[in-house]
Amino acid sequence: MQRKRGIFVIYRMGELFCGPGGLAWGAINANIDDENTKIIHAWANDIDDCTCQTYRHNICKNDRADSVICKDVRELEISKENLSDIDAFSFGFPCNDFSIVGEQKGFNGDFGALYTYGVTVLKIFQPQWFLAENVSGLSSANKGVAFKKILDDLRAVGYKVFPHLYKFEEYGVPQSRHRIIIVGIRENLPYDFKPPSTDPYKEVDISVRTALSDPPIDKMAFNHEAPFMSEKVIERLKYIKPGQNALNADMPEEIRLKVKGAKISQIYKRLDPTKPAYTVTGSGGGGTHMYHYEENRALTNRERARLQTFPDNYEFFGSREKVRRQIGMAVPCRGAKIIFEAILRTMNGIDYESVPCNIKT
Repeated sequence: MQRKRGIFVIYRMGELFCGPGGLAWGAINANIDDENTKIIHAWANDIDDCTCQTYRHNICKNDRADSVICKDVRELEISKENLSDIDAFSFGFPCNDFSIVGEQKGFNGDFGALYTYGVTVLKIFQPQWFLAENVSGLSSANKGVAFKKILDDLRAVGYKVFPHLYKFEEYGVPQSRHRIIIVGIRENLPYDFKPPSTDPYKEVDISVRTALSDPPIDKMAFNHEAPFMSEKVIERLKYIKPGQNALNADMPEEIRLKVKGAKISQIYKRLDPTKPAYTVTGSGGGGTHMYHYEENRALTNRERARLQTFPDNYEFFGSREKVRRQIGMAVPCRGAKIIFEAILRTMNGIDYESVPCNIKT
């Protein structure tokens, strides 16, 4: 059972594939009405050193340095002798092989089977609940076989599973980002999870203009360095209107992209200031860095972090490209917080506005 400190009920959370801490920020900042229940960091793992630095600095700066373990999960000793006990667990297992942007290799790719390390944690530690996150393409990868296998494996180690496709723009996040999140509750506990309703967020302004300018970003904010822009790219952007990209904008032939069969609509795509942003990604080459709706430039990493709802005092470590990748691979902080609060209310028997899971199991 969870550790109790005075009047507080504490859930110690372990995390695999922790990234820069989008899920963790949502977890440790989750609060439920006047209930004295909280989630705290126990340990976390990621393969990238800069990502681990970011997580450690922002999530658990005052904890033991070795509570953030930087190594390939395939080399991590998952045991009670090596990792401290936990009451909760989260893992945003790598999505590369399930993403609709990629080739959807599923289990046949390099990353498809990494979810099994999360299953191992659940089997050994038996936390009361877990949260697993992946791309929306997970449900259709390998013609749906991969998703069914994942759910079956989670059930086999003792959990009721509640998968749901979350559209984060419906939860007040200024970005069209759709992700499958599976909440699991240990089957011997008398609780069933329901996703939180989107109704409380219907009046939230999720426009890009508001997200990037209200309040204005301090010029000295972390990770706010202006990106380098070549003269040719600047000239090209002058012809691209908000919401347009380099493939559908009217521009002189000499600066038009010489691309055949391109299907990526985000190539040099300007954001529309009146709408939520398109999905912030962590990969991609030139022309896919997200472009300001007004200025002739790509977004800074701080602006990208704003769209992912990281607070402005959240400092990312590493080169500009490594930081870009960290931000793009993260779960939106505010969206994560809403889901963790729903979990805490569920575990405390507190009613909240909810909806049925929209994925059949």
